[in-house]
Amino acid sequence: MRKNMRREDIRNIAIIAHVDHGKTTLVDELLKQSGTFRVNQEVAERVMDSNDIERERGITILSKNTGVMYNDTKINIIDTPGHADFGGEVERVLKMVNGVVLVVDAFEGPMPQTKFVLKKALELNLSVIVCINKIDRPEARPDEVVDEVLELLMELDADDKQLDCPFVFASAKAGFAKLNIDDEDKDMKPLFETIINHIEAPEGDPEKPTQVLISTIDYNEYVGRIGVGKVDNGSIKVNQEYVVVNVHEPDKKEKVRITKLYEFEGLDKVDVKEANIGSIVAISGISDIHIGDTICDIDEPEAIPFQKISEPTIAMQFMVNDSPLAGQEGKFVTSRQIRDRLFKELNTDVSLRVEESDSTDSFKVSGRGELHLSVLIENMRREGYEFAVSKAEVLYKEDENGKKLEPMEIAVIDVPEEFQGSVIDKLSQRKGELRDMSTSEHGTSRLEFSIPSRGLIGYRGEFMTDTKGNGILNTLYDGYDLYRGDIQYRKQGSIIAFESGESVTYGLFGAQERGTLFISAGEKVYSGMVIGQSAKPEDVEINVCKTKKLTNTRSSGADDALKLSTPKVLSLEEALEFIDTDELLEITPENLRIRKKILDPRMRKRSGR
Repeated sequence: MRKNMRREDIRNIAIIAHVDHGKTTLVDELLKQSGTFRVNQEVAERVMDSNDIERERGITILSKNTGVMYNDTKINIIDTPGHADFGGEVERVLKMVNGVVLVVDAFEGPMPQTKFVLKKALELNLSVIVCINKIDRPEARPDEVVDEVLELLMELDADDKQLDCPFVFASAKAGFAKLNIDDEDKDMKPLFETIINHIEAPEGDPEKPTQVLISTIDYNEYVGRIGVGKVDNGSIKVNQEYVVVNVHEPDKKEKVRITKLYEFEGLDKVDVKEANIGSIVAISGISDIHIGDTICDIDEPEAIPFQKISEPTIAMQFMVNDSPLAGQEGKFVTSRQIRDRLFKELNTDVSLRVEESDSTDSFKVSGRGELHLSVLIENMRREGYEFAVSKAEVLYKEDENGKKLEPMEIAVIDVPEEFQGSVIDKLSQRKGELRDMSTSEHGTSRLEFSIPSRGLIGYRGEFMTDTKGNGILNTLYDGYDLYRGDIQYRKQGSIIAFESGESVTYGLFGAQERGTLFISAGEKVYSGMVIGQSAKPEDVEINVCKTKKLTNTRSSGADDALKLSTPKVLSLEEALEFIDTDELLEITPENLRIRKKILDPRMRKRSGR
């Protein structure tokens, strides 16, 4: 009987946490202090977030791999996303590791996403190290947070070994970690030591036939798709033949040859000729490799079980821009260019679906949430694409009795007490049910709602206004449940431009009395374009290009006295939230414009009837 052995010179860990609790900064410090960078090397902050949007928003979207050496042990670290929209990423990468470092903010304590990622780790029976981060924050309360984490572990039915997990106190920003809050540590050594002593070394059978499970996909213009996974059994060598199989596709048996094999060292991929059990490797040369594939020995192909990727819950139409200003600002505007770009995205984003529609100019794109799709839109826009998108709609299902089901979310909201009434009121109108409510001694309330996903579409901007920017809203996908009934979205209509041209102060002055404007003077407008939000429920059409008729008794200079209020400039998220079902958002590298689907006012009235 062959038996498994442990690779003592390797540790595989994932760093998991709620959004913004400091995972990526922590990984940076571990890289710096393990000597990965030269002493004088300039290192960007949050070096693991490679994509511009990740840097600006300070969020991690794709999981990243890195490897550091500590003494003689190689620690493979995977930095995971914290947002619920990218939860699919987290579930999969946990299959590659033996333990997790759970990062918790010393002030905020465990948040909804902390619970979500921790639950996944406990279900996979992984060892846990809790790292209480940001202990140098003035309002830090590390002792209370330790109790809150222990309560969370009990609530999630952790076993005795998991409850007995070590706690490390750290400030990733200041670059130190300590085992007791009063210790005088100056570096990350206590965290490195805890990882080596507490996380098991990976095990497998080196004599068994090869098995490598692919958990994430990377993509590179030059070599195409790159599969990343862990060697579970046997070893994998360059230029050898293997077969690819998949648990969810019993008929799949594809012979392949490995052309390149890499391991992770610091931020680089390093060429290797062979990798053994426990190693995390990147493999190129297999053109259509997918997440969940197992690369096996040709003589004994056996797939490793793997949970299915979560289904999308929300969809939008992406279409060719056909407005009167189409094609003036974008570099890529044709349906073929948009189609190629969307299908290319499928190479790396596994929670995304792209379907062609009856019209060649329109594609249905489905994802895990508004944030998921808005990140794709923003990326395309920066690359020079011009297109239009429709309002996001949720994807319904039916149960066996033919009843309509819809995706649900848990929304956890932290707000100062004075705003809780208006938040509860708004969410009840959007079919939210208040499940739980608690207040802290700092005067903030925590509200927990169960709410349909569509009830949250368009709510974030409103929430920020209602709480004067002091509220925190976190959501978590909660499966499908019975349809909760119709929701009225927008209380106000749109202000629509009546003719094409350039907006003039005189015309806008008349329009601003009717509501809030989105544009200022001197901007290009066209008939059917939405230029503001009306104060009343119905849409208003206004000519904002008209100038004042001159008479011999009044000078044209009298216009100078007209004062326009500052227009409300919508961000991409706000614009996606604002548009109604009969509107589109026109997206170009330079502008976002909202427009009616039917531009001609007469045709619009007819279809409205």
